[in-house]
Formats: sequence, structure tokens, C-alpha cells
Amino acid sequence: MSPDKRRGEVTRETILMAAEAVFAEHGFEGARVDAIAEASGYNKTLIFRYFGDKLGLYVAVLKHADNTANELLARAFAPFLEDDTTFLSASQLRLFLETMLQTLFDYLLEHPRFVRMMTWEMAGGWRTYAQISSQFSTADRDQFELLFRRARSSGLLRSDFIPILQLATVGQICLTYLASLPLYQVMLPGEDISSTGSLARARDYIIRFVVAGMMADSTEIEKR
Repeated sequence: MSPDKRRGEVTRETILMAAEAVFAEHGFEGARVDAIAEASGYNKTLIFRYFGDKLGLYVAVLKHADNTANELLARAFAPFLEDDTTFLSASQLRLFLETMLQTLFDYLLEHPRFVRMMTWEMAGGWRTYAQISSQFSTADRDQFELLFRRARSSGLLRSDFIPILQLATVGQICLTYLASLPLYQVMLPGEDISSTGSLARARDYIIRFVVAGMMADSTEIEKR
């Protein structure tokens, strides 16, 4: 990489990190490009040159987070996508679901700004995201749906509810728990809510809760 290109990459990354912080703090509507420029140390003219406008910058921030999450999930899912025999057993499905949930929870825990941005989106009825949703990759959707339908046809899943919405709901459970930690601390001021150990226990509880709800009872599986 040439020095000029390297400087350009560093500049772009710096602006993205500053924008992420401002969008997390104020949401898309409340964020000001002036604040992003000040936080990044670059002027608005340069920001617009790189990203076009505030919406373009918002898309770039979300794509950065989306790409990171997708890479993590792809690595987690890879062992389950090696052949067509996946999910012929309950233990395989259980491990898949546990891996998926742990990966989602840990990603959100490590990216609190993304959690705040999604919370702003929910509060606004997802209006901004609706404008830009077509710009995000859905390449893994068909493969994920195929896996879920295979598990359902094998009698391992309780429901034939839309697979992608099952995944979205799982993600929202993790996101809502983490976004609500300040509320839980108010409700239980004397409790250890946010330490590493407590968050690990919360993650394990959510995993057990969701997996038990998604998978068919063992007696039902045995009957098939």
C-alpha cells in the first residue's frame, strides 16, 4: 500500500470511529457533522469527500459493524456448513444454536456503541435504517434459511416460523438485555449486574432459555 493510500485509510478509519461515537450518543437525527468533524480532527469538507453526506457516513459506520459481525458469525457457522448432513442430530443443532447465541452476545457486549445505535433505531421505528437497508449484504440469508429448514424437517425445531426472523429475534434478545443493564442496576442497586462473571452468567442463561424454546422436546424428537 502506498503512503498516500495508507494515510487515506487511516483518515477514513478515524472519521468512522468518531462518527460511531457521535451516532451512538445522539442517534442519526441528533448527530451533527460538526461534532463528528471536531471529534475526528478533520473538517467537514473532507468528511463529505469521503462519505458524501451524513447518511452516507451513517451507512459506512453500520457497514463496518455489519461486516465485523458477519465475519465472526461466518467463522462460527463454518463447521456446520461443511456438508448436507448437518443437523441430523439434536446435539449438532444444540451446539449450532449455542455457538450462534454466544457469538452474537459477545459481539454486542464488545460493541456497546453499536448497541446504542440500534437502540436509537428502535426508538425511531427503524425509519433511517429502512432507507438504507438495501445496501447491506444478505448473502448468508439463503444458507441460514436452508439450515433451519433442514433442522425443522428433521423434527429438531419446534416451529417453522420464518428462519431469518428467528435469527433476528435471537439477536434482539441479546441486544435488549445489554441495552437494559443500566435499568437492571436501578432495579437491583445492590446486585452485581455488569461484571465479567455476571455477564457470562447472563449469557449462559439466555443461551439455555432460547435453545430450550427453539428446540423440540426430546420426546418429540424420539417419536420422529
